[in-house]
Formats: sequence, C-alpha cells, structure tokens
Amino acid sequence: MSDHPQDLSLRDQAAAIDAGELDATELLEATLARIEERDGPLNSIVERFASESAQMLSEAPEGPLHGVPVAVKDMFNLPWRAPRDGAVRSLSGMEPGESVVFRRLRDAGAVVVGVTNMHEFGMGSTGHISVYGPSANPWDPARCAGGSSGGSGAAVAARLVAGAVGSDGGGSIRYPASYCGVTGLKFTWGQLGVEGYTSAYSTMSTGGPMCRDAADTRLLGEVLLGRPFASRRAGGLRLGIVRELWSDLDADVETRCRDAVEALRDAGVQVLEVELEPLEHVAIATVIQLPLEGTPAARPDVVAEIADQVSPISRALRKYQLLMPAGAAARVAIVRAELRRSVARAFERVDALAWPATPAPAPLIEDPRVDLPSGRVPADAANTRLGGIGNLTGLPASSVPVGLTSNGLPAGLQMLAPWNEDERLLDLAELLEQQTGRRYVDAVPPVNQVSGNEDALNREQVVR
Repeated sequence: MSDHPQDLSLRDQAAAIDAGELDATELLEATLARIEERDGPLNSIVERFASESAQMLSEAPEGPLHGVPVAVKDMFNLPWRAPRDGAVRSLSGMEPGESVVFRRLRDAGAVVVGVTNMHEFGMGSTGHISVYGPSANPWDPARCAGGSSGGSGAAVAARLVAGAVGSDGGGSIRYPASYCGVTGLKFTWGQLGVEGYTSAYSTMSTGGPMCRDAADTRLLGEVLLGRPFASRRAGGLRLGIVRELWSDLDADVETRCRDAVEALRDAGVQVLEVELEPLEHVAIATVIQLPLEGTPAARPDVVAEIADQVSPISRALRKYQLLMPAGAAARVAIVRAELRRSVARAFERVDALAWPATPAPAPLIEDPRVDLPSGRVPADAANTRLGGIGNLTGLPASSVPVGLTSNGLPAGLQMLAPWNEDERLLDLAELLEQQTGRRYVDAVPPVNQVSGNEDALNREQVVR
C-alpha cells in the first residue's frame, strides 16, 4: 500500500477500508492534512468540515464508498452549509439542507470532506472569477483550473481527494477535466435528482463525477445515480468524427486527441466521419439559454442584497438576462430541436462521437484567452463551441486525459454517447487507458511531486 493513503484511487481506498488494511479515520485525517499542506496555491477546496466529516464517518453505513473522503461543488446543499455558487450567496437563497447528491454519498458511506471552488454563478469556463478567488491548475498554478467545476478538477488532479462531484450546464465538468488532466462525466440530463441543486431549474445542467480514471468515475457515477454502470466491451464500437469540430485547434491539443482516436482505432474501434447541424448556432444558443433559464429562479431580494458584492461581469450578465428578447428563447428552442434530430441521425451510424474537450490548454489566470489558428480569443468563446452540444441535447458527455502539450499542460478528448448510454463513454475511456498503458490517467502534476527529476520524467513520459 502507498505510504500516502490519499494517493490511492477511489476504488482502492474503498477496498482497503473494507479489507481492514486502511483505517478510515486515519484516511480522513490524512486527507484534511494534505488539503492544508497542498491547496494553498490551488484554492480548490474553499471550505472544510473536520467535525461534520468526522460525524459522517462515525455514522457511515456499509456501502461502496464506506469511509472514503469526497468533495462536492459549491452548488449542492449540505445539512450544515447552503451552496453559494461561487458567490457571496446563491441567487436562489437556498438554506442548508439535504441535496440528492449528499444523500446518495451519505447512503454509500462516503464522507464529504469539503466544498470545491467554482466560477461565480457557474457562468464561465475558466474558474478565474469567484468570491473565493481563482481556481488554479495543479500543472501550473498560474493557469486556470477551468470552470465552472474547476475546484473539483484541481482537487482530484492534486490528489487532495480521489473523487469529487461537479456539475455541467455548458461544459463545466468537461472543461476543468480537460485542463487538469482528469476524467469527468456529465450524465444524461434528467437522470440525477435535482433537489438541493442550485441549478435545479435548468434544462441544460446536471451533476456528475470527476475522478482520475474511468473505473473510479464509474464507481462514483454508480453511487450518484443509484444504479449499476455495467462494464462492456468497447472494441468494435463505431466512433463518429465531426470534421467541423476538429478545426481551429491548438496544434498540440489536436495531435494528442487524434493520437487518442488512433489508439482506439488500433484497439478495434471503427472510426467514421459524420455530420451534425446546425453547428454554427451552438455557441450562441448555449450562451443565450444558460442565463435565460436562471432569471426566473433568482430571488429579487437576494439579487438586491448582493448586487454590490458580485463581479462586474456578473452584473453585466444580469443586465443581459433582463434585456433578452422573448424571440431569442424561441430561436434557441428551434436550434436545440434541430440539433437533437441531427445527433439522433448520427447515432444511427455510430455508437459515440468524439472531438476535443477544449480547443487549447488552460489559459493564464491573469489573461484567460487562448491562442488558436484563427487568433487569440477568450477561452469561454472557444470552449462553448465544443462543449455546448452536450447540454443543448442532454447527451451524456465525458472528457478523458490524452497527454500533455509541449508546454506541459493536459489535453482532453471529449466523447458523447446516445441518451442514457453513459456507461459507454467509460467503456471507451477504459479501452483508451489500456491502449496507452495508463500513462495519461496515472500522470502526476508537479504540485504532487517532490523532486525535479520526477517532474521531468513524468512530463517526458506523458508527452510522448
């Protein structure tokens, strides 16, 4: 067993506790100590609960995650803390209570050890704007961890926790998973109960697991949905490539993602080209729909109370929401219907779709723009073109690590499956892990390493 039990995978922690090889109290204490030791420059976990976590552990039932520490994004209610959405207060005005996510974790025996940082009100793909301060990337703390579930991605990558819960309304699990080099899964919309979730009103957003690899993601996904995620053979599946979504990419990101697709092809996956439409409207439809849905859910008294305590960007977005013409909602509905029909036709030919999760690696916190062949653009605009499809359609979608770029930053391959076929994405992810000798999912960021030699060796291994 590792000298550091929190370096174990989620499933190995659970198995070691079950076998009596690891004391759950010692694991909890070690986890809290590591957060204290490592999280300063990352700012991934914004609140810890030593006493509440200890009580959860003392009352934890036998279950698949008995005694295992996990972290939860600042959008899910806890009995002792209301979510704040990365702001001074959630616009929903929610009071402490039990969310579906909390109950599923509790009933599985897990221990909620902290709340993770997130982009303010979930309205960004970088995580650099938050009342708690920016979420930093374990591969380079000067760079963004991603948004809006950046704290969850960074905490898993930095080995602070082996699993965390995120949420995804426009790519918010997949962007930080890509930036931080972890595995993230957005569930099919509607599968996860929304009680105690600050985006319960949304037709775009759902929660999901963020872990180091597919097997851990499968375990945490089973717990969150309360059903088995059967593992099936992925060789022989048909993977669809949409040419338009493989354009205007950072060269290193494109290479890593194409290499991953080729590795799947070598493992027996058929790779076919398919078309989707209307792709030219995906970004604007996503940007319109997300804030438009949130307007009725915001309590006017809370909006007024915290108006001077939110970022200028959030204040501008609020005005943008109120000025949105009614016709825009109708046009977005048309785009979503056409897009759903288009992906349904594509899935008559293929079993999954694939393109990069983000078009470039994590940008700098001080300048969250990315360099693409078309020029330097805000990361939000570049990311939404690739991430919004999963939310507009409600499809399950994942990001899986595919290596490091030449400047030592992770890249992620995004895959989407038909509705309610979430497990298929993990089957493909596990096949990719097997084909690549697990060198991407087992890569350790510099924040976890103790010597420059280890850092250099790790980067050389992953970039190849």
